[in-house]
Amino acid sequence: MDSFSSSFLSSIPHTKVPNILIRHPSSPPRIYISSVRIEDKPQGAINSSPTPTIPSSLPTSQNTKAPKSSSPPPTTEIRPKSTLLPPASGRRYKTQQSLPSTFLNTLDDIINQFIDPPTRPSVDPRFILSENFAPVEELPPTECEIEEGALPSCLDGAYIRNGPNPQFLPRGPYHLFDGDGMLHSIRISNGKAIFCSRYVKTYKYEIEREAGSSILPNVFSGFNGLLGSAARGSLAAARMIAGQFNPSNGIGLANTSLAFFGNRLYALGESDLPYEVKLTPNGDIQTVGRNDFEGKLFMSMTAHPKVDLETGEAFAFRYGPMPPFLTYFRFDSKGNKQADVPIFSMLRPSFLHDFAITKKYAIFPDIQITMNPAEMILGGGSPVGLNLIHATNAWDEVNEDGNEAIIIVALNIISAEHTLERMDLIHALVEMIRIDLKTGVVSRQPMSARNLDFSVINPNYLGKKNKYVYAAIGDPMPKITGVVKMDVSVTQDRRECILASRMFGPRSYGGEPFFVATNPDDPNADEDEGYLVSYVHDENTGESRFLVMDAKSPNLDIVASVKLPQRVPYGSHGLFVRDRDL
Repeated sequence: MDSFSSSFLSSIPHTKVPNILIRHPSSPPRIYISSVRIEDKPQGAINSSPTPTIPSSLPTSQNTKAPKSSSPPPTTEIRPKSTLLPPASGRRYKTQQSLPSTFLNTLDDIINQFIDPPTRPSVDPRFILSENFAPVEELPPTECEIEEGALPSCLDGAYIRNGPNPQFLPRGPYHLFDGDGMLHSIRISNGKAIFCSRYVKTYKYEIEREAGSSILPNVFSGFNGLLGSAARGSLAAARMIAGQFNPSNGIGLANTSLAFFGNRLYALGESDLPYEVKLTPNGDIQTVGRNDFEGKLFMSMTAHPKVDLETGEAFAFRYGPMPPFLTYFRFDSKGNKQADVPIFSMLRPSFLHDFAITKKYAIFPDIQITMNPAEMILGGGSPVGLNLIHATNAWDEVNEDGNEAIIIVALNIISAEHTLERMDLIHALVEMIRIDLKTGVVSRQPMSARNLDFSVINPNYLGKKNKYVYAAIGDPMPKITGVVKMDVSVTQDRRECILASRMFGPRSYGGEPFFVATNPDDPNADEDEGYLVSYVHDENTGESRFLVMDAKSPNLDIVASVKLPQRVPYGSHGLFVRDRDL
């Protein structure tokens, strides 16, 4: 099913728009479109590469405790390309285990070695956690070397990036999305930089650290196949009965993204509530705790809330396995959660990863991830099918006939069935989608044929018409070889939209770019007046850097390069917060 063959739109209870279609917070919003037809379906090429082989001989490793001294630990050297991690029985922390814990861990080992071992490369930790996907230890605030150029004054603040970093080497199957959340922050002040890496101290992280081993099963890799799913489900129930964990305290990883609203910073993962974190003046990262917003937020929240910088409001949603399958809500400028708005037009469960907002509407693409229990039972594969879409921006528009329309810039993943198994086969297109609210017709136009993801804009243009989009180049996914700048305005002419690009160099890979405006408070400033920032890792030398690129220049010129004191594994989404907000 095409990702935009059905879309759901609900009006936003926005303080700036007096014409609110939701007449009562407890009533469902008006639905303008329940089904649409698709025009101009793009033809996307699929990149392919041979399945990697796993060598039979594996190196040994030691499990060491993280250093407690104030001095930074030694830089972690990247492993050679041919070297893969050993299977983990592994514990980083040595603790005296109780008899029930020892018994349950033995059952876990039996499941992982005999009932459902990681036989596929997509869930084999020796393959998944090789090279720069391997986890690193925490690093306290450490001064960095500015090796090229100078850091612009508008970067005074902190860039923080989230990503999976397993606390313990996996006992069995492991997917790239399964690791504990770790934040990598670079605090900039007066041209100097301090780097720090810290785990988000989630409930899962804390109980497993105390136990000295993994307790909760891996969601993306632990439930493939009927026998393995039944065994791990039973083991999780036994651990819960034994008092090893309480699911009501949350089981999320907080490993996906970050958001700043209500003057607070949050680490997010869509399977749990937000975890509030804060940056100290010396550049350290502290976890404040899991936030249920005075009991008004429960179960979970999207990892991609939308923050309107004009009003200070944040818009979000959650999904669930029982009706209503989708619930929409917002936070006011002070961070207070407002009433839930159930979306009853969503007729089946769907794992919605992202959505878009305009000044008047919230747009939820249906469907991004669907449940496939038959595949789990009969095929031994994942219980979900995935079409992960990142919404870049959306805005309201009136067409030539005077009809209201919604324009969306978003990612459409071609061959989405490979997302959980073979990410290197994924090809993602940045597209412009036009929804005519009168006729219900949806038209789509690719902005480029290149394999792109992690597309971002100037945050000041969220929900408003923008001209420029910046995206990461996947060659192949999930490694990022460079960034591009795109001109949205030429899409209707069916032209290539890429204006500029910056490649990171041979065997150098980055992540999601983030745009930082030079003068965010100047309404007359050009939309592209600012800088793109990203972490980049050189697999030739094993070193990581923080790059600053001029977003206005024709080649996205590098204006500053900061050598980091520790390797930064490839991760997910990041955020820049200015000094005045910190």
